[in-house]
Amino acid sequence: MADTLRRLANTSSCSVVQQKLEAWDKDYHVISCDQNLNRCCELLELTSRVQGQLFTILSLTAQEGGHYAGVDTLKSRLLPWLSTCFTMATTSVSPDTSLNLIQDNVEKDRKLQELSLSHESDMFKMEDRLCSTRLELDSVKQKLADAKFELDSTKNKSATILLATEDEILHLKAELQDAYEQMNLYKMKMEDYDRQVRLLRDEVTYLTAEKTILQERLMRSRSPSPVPHCSRGSSPVRAESPARARLTSSARRTRLLSCFSELYATERLEAQSLLRRYVDDLETVQRILFIAAVESFQAARLAYRQFKLRVRKTLSPTHVGPESLEDSVADYIVRNLDLYDVQTSVNDVINAMNVNPRISFPPEVDFVLVSSFIREMCRTAFSMQTLEPPLDLAFSTDGELYSDTKYRRSYDSEFTAPLVAYHVWPALMEGDTVIVKGEAVTRRGTLWRSRSRSRSPSPVRSRSGSPTRTLVSFNETQL
Repeated sequence: MADTLRRLANTSSCSVVQQKLEAWDKDYHVISCDQNLNRCCELLELTSRVQGQLFTILSLTAQEGGHYAGVDTLKSRLLPWLSTCFTMATTSVSPDTSLNLIQDNVEKDRKLQELSLSHESDMFKMEDRLCSTRLELDSVKQKLADAKFELDSTKNKSATILLATEDEILHLKAELQDAYEQMNLYKMKMEDYDRQVRLLRDEVTYLTAEKTILQERLMRSRSPSPVPHCSRGSSPVRAESPARARLTSSARRTRLLSCFSELYATERLEAQSLLRRYVDDLETVQRILFIAAVESFQAARLAYRQFKLRVRKTLSPTHVGPESLEDSVADYIVRNLDLYDVQTSVNDVINAMNVNPRISFPPEVDFVLVSSFIREMCRTAFSMQTLEPPLDLAFSTDGELYSDTKYRRSYDSEFTAPLVAYHVWPALMEGDTVIVKGEAVTRRGTLWRSRSRSRSPSPVRSRSGSPTRTLVSFNETQL
């Protein structure tokens, strides 16, 4: 029994139970429920083992005291305690083995506690690292969000600056275009002023020369000298006096070129807008206006020749003076351009357009719609015939080879096509020199289309009995 008691004392099982109880008490509110139950079971197992050893010592001590020794103590203390239904199964192992198991269990518990503590410390360290990593991740996310916000703000600022720059560029381009237009307007005004100044200078020169001639005639008529009996061709002053037509030819030429350009830019577009109300095809409208311009020049040339013949016939019997008969005729025509019967030329142009096979028009309307445009073309063409040399239109035909010296291509042309499909505006010639370019449309397959169009019958020829045409023509004739 003494050996068993010694071994039990050496194992210090009670101190181990006390340490476990103190450790459990400290960690009770920290660990989980399963861990608390495990520790309680461990304490129960350890206590049951200690109690088993104590019961063994109790039995040995009772055997050493004799058959009746310790009966009172057992009756008074052990039996009441056992009456509480506390039973303990006897161990199937020897006391030494039990003590060894207790020691091993204590050692394992100690190691397990150390491992648990180290694991908990590692867990705490990992949690600290995880928290720090999360904080770093949050800071990186915040930096990324700030960078994205700055990038978006930079993009918005750049887009705003780009839009503002584009608006400024467009505004500057518009201002530059306005400045160019104003400059061109000022140039045109300056040219007009220069032309007017030259015209006035020519007028002054002519009036001065005429004044000198009249003064000399007046002096010769008052003087009894035989100078008036001399032939008029021998007077040096009269022989050197120029005619008005030659003096004003340059100024009138400039003015007529300006009128020709204005007809293209203004009158033609107004007539084109008027015709588009009745004809949807732009090509047909442009062909009508081009043929109207060509026919106007032809009618004006014919009218000029007839007018010139009448003036020559009228002036030839009574012509006297220093200048030739042709100069006198030209001077008379220039002074009396208002005697030109422009309405007759307008009617001739409309009649020629009615029988032209290249153009057609709706039967319910008439070419009289563009009579205003034809009238201005006839007046300009008639005035151009009074120049020296006269201005005339260049010869043109559909399907001709395109020439950069005579025409410029329209915006809807095929710029690689070599042939002219149709003409929009004629070129103006001075002799063999082109002084104002015309406008033409170039397209491929022009020759085939022009042939097929020329072979098709024109619907205009069957419109001679149109009531609108007859009424309008009658009113124009009365006017």
